[in-house]
Amino acid sequence: MNTKRINRISEEIRRVVSELISREIKDPRVSPMTSVTKVQVTNDLSYANIYVSVLGDEEVKKDTLEGLKSAKGFVRKEIGNRIDLRHAPEPIFHLDESIEHSLYISKLIEKVNREDENKRGDKDE
Repeated sequence: MNTKRINRISEEIRRVVSELISREIKDPRVSPMTSVTKVQVTNDLSYANIYVSVLGDEEVKKDTLEGLKSAKGFVRKEIGNRIDLRHAPEPIFHLDESIEHSLYISKLIEKVNREDENKRGDKDE
């Protein structure tokens, strides 16, 4: 299938699921600080891998993922209603920890830079 079409469908599903999470899913397990970072639709449009980022500790992330998995049927139905596709793809939710990982790497780089500046400052004296 045309990759341009798949990318457009993925982006449209990302928009719809973001709206559903922020406004319509009423499960108390789903954190209000949840955002959809990426959606990858398979070539046959049967599955949509939805990557979500959750702000909070491990328990909040786990609960949010469970809440989203239990709302999978509702999400699929709404994708089918809002996007004109022959078959609505089956949503599969994944936890995206790339934001936390990038923050961790940034902190490490800052720490190394500070240590390097301290060592250089000691040599100049």
